[in-house]
Amino acid sequence: MDAEKGHIPWSEDAFDPGDDAAAAKIWAVYVDEAEKYDKGLVESWKADMEGMLIFAGLFSASLTAFLIESYKTLNPDPSDATVRLLTQISHQLAASANGTSFHVPAAANFTPTAAALTCNALWFISLGFSLSCALIATLLEQWARDFIHRSEIKSAPLLRARIFSFLYYGLKRFNMHAVVEVIPLLLHVALLFFFAGLVAFLIPINIAMAVIAAFILAVVTGVYSFFTLLPLQCLDSPYRTPLSGTFWRIFHSFDTGNRHPDSVEGESGVHPPRGNETIIEAISRAATEPSEERRNRDEQALVWTVKSLSDDLELELFVEAIPDILWGPTGRRHGYTDLFRNVIRNSDISLYGRIRGLFQSCENGLLSPQAVKRRQIICYKAVWAITTLLDSPDSVERFLRSIGPWASLSSRTQDDPELLHFSRSVEILIQWMSFQIDKLRLQENMQYLVDCQAATHSVDEVDVTPVVLYRAGNLAT
Repeated sequence: MDAEKGHIPWSEDAFDPGDDAAAAKIWAVYVDEAEKYDKGLVESWKADMEGMLIFAGLFSASLTAFLIESYKTLNPDPSDATVRLLTQISHQLAASANGTSFHVPAAANFTPTAAALTCNALWFISLGFSLSCALIATLLEQWARDFIHRSEIKSAPLLRARIFSFLYYGLKRFNMHAVVEVIPLLLHVALLFFFAGLVAFLIPINIAMAVIAAFILAVVTGVYSFFTLLPLQCLDSPYRTPLSGTFWRIFHSFDTGNRHPDSVEGESGVHPPRGNETIIEAISRAATEPSEERRNRDEQALVWTVKSLSDDLELELFVEAIPDILWGPTGRRHGYTDLFRNVIRNSDISLYGRIRGLFQSCENGLLSPQAVKRRQIICYKAVWAITTLLDSPDSVERFLRSIGPWASLSSRTQDDPELLHFSRSVEILIQWMSFQIDKLRLQENMQYLVDCQAATHSVDEVDVTPVVLYRAGNLAT
């Protein structure tokens, strides 16, 4: 019955140690990927915690200095008791001199003001949050070190893979990511409480200073709220706070039911989550979904890549990848056709000129014969692939002017059949494109002559000025 349902219960008798040995290479791949991911994650946590510890220490020290002054407002002022005692003695002496009796009034019970209670409550809470943040950050650094240490106890790929998996899913099960998000949140709340307590502390002292502190508190709160809510509207926003994910889940738990699950409202619009999709998953989906905005980003990324390639070896790797993007074993690949057309038309990068320079670098004497041959073949393939993208006379003419005579070098490769094959392919393709341009021009000229011939039947004398100007223009180009 279990087999019919597709579930086969685990049995120790069915375990074969040879199966694990055969799967060692697969698990080694998993270990490599898991190690990069887990170490990157844990190292980022450790770096964040170091910053949190420094900030928490400085903030706690500064807050303690304020508390030393503020907690005094919770107790009676000793100077007030001295004044009250001197006043009582003065009254007693006056009564004794006048022969009258003096009744000592009962001491009034001291009650802290509302401002003092509010200020101290906020500051003590703020100090508690700051110290708690430092404690949790210290523990998290220790947990991160333990995670790395435990995952490297064994050396066999299979054992390390299972330890990695066991520990990582333990992190997810006990919401370690949420704990990491809580630490900066505690510091942020502590800072807001400090500013709020500062306002309460300054109210009985000076209203103007209290207003200034309140203004700073309002600005900080407004900016923090803006950074919290901005990622909910613009997923590509680099600004976020630990509360952004929480507000994302709260807002979209009410909003998801009113939207189509596949709707996307543009580059900077709201991308509603699908099911229990988190904000991180929504960002990944918005970045990878096919759209006009993604195509523009891809084009900008490729243009930036070409601009940043200053070394011939790096440029060679980029040029080598061009044919595989545009052509596959069964024919043209259309996914990147329009994108690469825009890239080769971009005058800022001059891709034709960069390939020409890469080809000419083969003659500098710095490369081995094998490296020279490989680079020449790469350039020939790239030029051939790019030439097949040209779809207008203007683009063909720009290509022919930019590429120059370097591609027609079959005479230099007579001794190498492989190089001769690629150079002849490029040369023939360029000649074919030139023929198509000449053919198109011939058709345009023939049509113009036909129009001129038709005009002779309607007028007594033909104005040949347009013909002369047209011919002069063609000669000039």
